[in-house]
Amino acid sequence: MRQAPMKTAIVLAMHGAPPRDFPQGEAIEFLGLHARMDRAAGAERAALAQRHAELDAMMRAWPRTAENDPFFAGALELAEHLRVATGCQVITGFNEFCGPSLDTALDQAAALTLERIIVLTAMLTRGGEHAEMDIPAAVRRTGATPRC
Repeated sequence: MRQAPMKTAIVLAMHGAPPRDFPQGEAIEFLGLHARMDRAAGAERAALAQRHAELDAMMRAWPRTAENDPFFAGALELAEHLRVATGCQVITGFNEFCGPSLDTALDQAAALTLERIIVLTAMLTRGGEHAEMDIPAAVRRTGATPRC
């Protein structure tokens, strides 16, 4: 008797990039807020974080095309190649700048009836903050234990 294939999904954890046509003033403000929040505390930090969250939501929701965000288009192309090569559903999530967020992609995968979720990233350079800290932290937020 042949065994049924394991129900597996792949979450492709990508970095993300600001879209080329995002308003320049807001993009500069967004990037500056991130640096300023590291040095701020209390009410000042809360105000900076609120504005940062507003701009983050605006940037992540910005309509993407191959012309205004070739990185995003490339990520979707990579996801499609993975889907074809593996036969698994592939859900793409981004650490920053575009949506869906990695947390949203992991939540989407967790909501499916699966036996296994594999988290892959194209960010493979050792010492990288996203690959070594951000992605494992996002997996832990789902209640799962990251395994390498």
